[in-house]
Amino acid sequence: MSPGPARGRTPGQDGGAGRRSPVRRWQLVRAGADAVPPSTRRFMARARQRRMRAALPWALAAAVAALAALVAWTVLGTGLFGVREVRVVGARLVTAVEIRDAAAVPDDAPLARVDLAATARRVGTLPPVARATVERDWPATLVIRVEERVPVAAVPQGGRFAVMDAAGVVFQRLDRAPAGLPLVRVARPGPDDPGTRAGLAVLAALGEKLRAELVTVDVAGLARITLLLRDDRQVFWGDAARSADKSAVATALLPRRADRIDVSAPDVVTFQ
Repeated sequence: MSPGPARGRTPGQDGGAGRRSPVRRWQLVRAGADAVPPSTRRFMARARQRRMRAALPWALAAAVAALAALVAWTVLGTGLFGVREVRVVGARLVTAVEIRDAAAVPDDAPLARVDLAATARRVGTLPPVARATVERDWPATLVIRVEERVPVAAVPQGGRFAVMDAAGVVFQRLDRAPAGLPLVRVARPGPDDPGTRAGLAVLAALGEKLRAELVTVDVAGLARITLLLRDDRQVFWGDAARSADKSAVATALLPRRADRIDVSAPDVVTFQ
């Protein structure tokens, strides 16, 4: 009988066919820079540069967008650039206070958000204002420029006088007849009144000499227009047709001593 293995020992523990296999242990070691081939390093550097170049536009765009949002919020959403002054230019017949009230722009309203066209329309509703423009003067001023109506005649009405422009718009009422303006007598003065338009058409056709003698254009009807001159002389005009010819004929006859000149048919003139 063969003897068994010795106590405390196992087969293969002391070499021979039963020798134990060595244990392999792996360890990560960082390679030095010299261990990476130059071509690989160049490739990796170019890749990093490409990534940086690709990311740069997005970063710039994000920065610009953030800056634009901050500026927009500052200008539009805060009172930092709010209206501190409303400057009125060109007003004589209306006061600056009346124009500011008509503009209705609140104090400290963001200047960039003021609707310039709407503000100009509100100012334009004032009767003496023919045209209004509104502009911004940064950082805090709103400039309102007005062009006022030019008076050409006054209409007597119940002891007062309605002043109107060449379009027949009544924009002022006075207690006295304005100096230097002829009177136009019509029943319903206004831009849509045929009698007003006829009287103003005659007035616009008068020459300098005839206008200097004129006191009143009396529109009793569309075909019954009469000029009242100084010294109580009259020129019967008829209708507003051929007013330039009538004006030339009436001017030529002014030196004649006649109380009434009829130029309603300028080719056949009568006077008395």
